[in-house]
Amino acid sequence: MRIKNLLVPAFCALSVAFALPVQAQDSGAGDDPVVARVGGEDILQSEVLALAQNLPPQQQSQIALIFPQLIEQVIDLRLVGKAGRDAGLADDEEVRERVMRAESQIISQIYVLREIEAQVTDEKIRAEYDKFVTENPPQKEIRARHILVEEEDQAKNLIVELDGGADFAALAGEHSTGPSGSQGGDLGFFGEGQMVPEFSEAAFAMEAGQHSKEPVKTQFGWHVIKVEESRLGEQPAFEDMEADLRSELSRGAYQDIVAKLREGAEIEIVTPDAEETAPATEGTSESTSEGTSQ
Repeated sequence: MRIKNLLVPAFCALSVAFALPVQAQDSGAGDDPVVARVGGEDILQSEVLALAQNLPPQQQSQIALIFPQLIEQVIDLRLVGKAGRDAGLADDEEVRERVMRAESQIISQIYVLREIEAQVTDEKIRAEYDKFVTENPPQKEIRARHILVEEEDQAKNLIVELDGGADFAALAGEHSTGPSGSQGGDLGFFGEGQMVPEFSEAAFAMEAGQHSKEPVKTQFGWHVIKVEESRLGEQPAFEDMEADLRSELSRGAYQDIVAKLREGAEIEIVTPDAEETAPATEGTSESTSEGTSQ
């Protein structure tokens, strides 16, 4: 019952779209099979799936479960559409106006989509990726450990122990108050600027295998740092960036399309008078005047 109720908004939203009879299509190799018939007219699987697209993602993920209910909804839409046509609404002025507005919107959408498809090619997306890789070379990353303590003197004493050959990870496990202490102070790999400035500056000034010779003060306390190794970070793969690049290029293409259309268009914006657009409120001048005359 709950699923059926969730289909009602989708029914209302698509009532106009499904009101017109859909011509039977060649199902080819069965890619778009007939799932029902109403008055001899086929209902195709694609129509039912189109209805599902207007449902929340949670219901779309249950398409197999709700498919029978969706078929019933499409049947209802067909019946309502036929009833409207039998009532002569196909020639109704309001219907024609709405159809014209819908037609204009659909034409605009398809025009823009086709123009973008023509402009945003796979070759352009690949070229944009290559440009990004060239302009954003891989950056240095380091893997470091640290020991965080509250007092500077304690940090200095730990440095003395390290200078004497003490194991850094063991000292971190014993003394560090930071959450990485249980992992021997290991912070993993990070890039320059990913840590607080004082820590990052000190760590990136060191070579692999070195530990800090002076405690490093940050807002968290006093640090003793050891750089384990360094490497160049990996650049994102094309597959990881493709969707974002396509979206970015599509936005740019749309802006170019509209800009060119505006260049040759005669556009006039008519601003209505403020009095005509102001919302009516209680106590207008007319009622005030009337109250005064009394």
